[in-house]
Amino acid sequence: MATILVVEDDKDISQLVNLHLTDAGHEIDRAFDGADGLDLIAENNYDLVVLDLMLPEVDGLELCRFIREKKPHTLVLMLTAKSSEFDRVLGLEMGADDYLTKPFGMRELQARVKALLRRKELFAHESPSTKKEIIIEDLAIKTDSREVTLAGKEIRLTAKEFDLLLQFAKHPAKVYTRTQLLDLVWGYGYEGFEHTVNSHINRLRSKIEQDPAKPKYILTVWGIGYKFASFN
Repeated sequence: MATILVVEDDKDISQLVNLHLTDAGHEIDRAFDGADGLDLIAENNYDLVVLDLMLPEVDGLELCRFIREKKPHTLVLMLTAKSSEFDRVLGLEMGADDYLTKPFGMRELQARVKALLRRKELFAHESPSTKKEIIIEDLAIKTDSREVTLAGKEIRLTAKEFDLLLQFAKHPAKVYTRTQLLDLVWGYGYEGFEHTVNSHINRLRSKIEQDPAKPKYILTVWGIGYKFASFN
């Protein structure tokens, strides 16, 4: 069972989402505008926020930005009535973990929620043989608590930034294309959103690199993609 907040101003859609996610065994809170959603997110630690893009008072992108800053481990499934690639990419770049374009089926919603929670569970319960801390130069990554420090200073990463960093750090010197990173970190259904990888790489570099323009850890392999530096 997960605790889920549904922020959706269409009360019919909100009620349908509420019924189907409750039937799946989850505990649901609801907000019908962005201001109430913001208050609930600030006061509670949700596993997942189902977030409409177009909201009164405070829009979904602003809420997503707040979640990523204040509640970085909370998953975000963004709902949008718009079908343009720009809006979908913008939601992902703002930190949404997945998106659904209206109109959508409840089975699809349940499948996306299940997939997001399963990925979170897998990261939270790695096998005992999995290395619990990865130390590379001044960078330390604690895989169980999902904490990152650089030269002893804590670095706050969003859920996707951490997943991306961990994927790199576990396989130093391995070259990944953007499509491969989308599949490994975001999961599925993101063909054509390679620009999202670039945005996350840039934000990750801004947090862990002394000089993001001359990165030490996450290196660009021109014409292919990215790799994590090997210090052996």
